Amino acid sequence: MNGDVETYHEAGQWKNKVEGNSQASSVHETKDDALAAGRRMAQDHGGEHIIKNMDGTIGEKQSHGNDPYPPKG
Repeated sequence: MNGDVETYHEAGQWKNKVEGNSQASSVHETKDDALAAGRRMAQDHGGEHIIKNMDGTIGEKQSHGNDPYPPKG
């Protein structure tokens, strides 16, 4: 989905990047600051927020109500 936001750690900083961009959209000193900014960006873009661990593996995904494949209930 275009508009997904990825929060990741690189070069001693936490960064957010919107899908399709070649560079980080925001840079933060702490993970908490990056998570808050990434959450807002994902909501604004109508995408999913993908949160990566320090080792680059996906730790969590948040759809913020925009899940294209919600479970049947």
